[in-house]
Amino acid sequence: MAHINRRDLGLLVLRTGTGAVLAAHGTQKLLGWFGGGGVEGTATAMEHMGFSPGRQSAVAAGLGEAGGGALLALGLATPAAGAAAAGAMAGAVAVHAPAGFFAQSGGYEYPAFLGFTAAAIGLAGAGRYSLDHVMGHRFDQPWTVALAFTGCALAAAGVLTKRSKAQAEGADRAAM
Repeated sequence: MAHINRRDLGLLVLRTGTGAVLAAHGTQKLLGWFGGGGVEGTATAMEHMGFSPGRQSAVAAGLGEAGGGALLALGLATPAAGAAAAGAMAGAVAVHAPAGFFAQSGGYEYPAFLGFTAAAIGLAGAGRYSLDHVMGHRFDQPWTVALAFTGCALAAAGVLTKRSKAQAEGADRAAM
């Protein structure tokens, strides 16, 4: 009888729980499931939040959440999945940041937690009970960790910088 490794079992539970939450959240954006707005409703909301163009922003956020979450739950391409989900959550943190930290006042507590958890899983790896392990860690190499997290960090920084500039320009126009 094989010895069950508690660390790998813990990673399985953490991956599937976090991945399922992220995937459900992303399908709200992409497909309108679970009371979500779908791409069109999310695109409109994204424009109001300062993300432009709205449709591309909605698709990117939805794919980062749904795709990253599904891959995390499966333990497949874990570095890319964790980085994509963390990058999507960086955008959500920026939206909620003006309301402070705690979720009860509309703050960024919840998306920050999801983002940090996804990033930690992406860095730690999926563990033995994963598709990455079954596939010989083909998509979980040190270079994929570096590439995925660097790429997603640069993309998130670019998107958030563009949003900040657009919001500043909007505030300047409103002040005139």
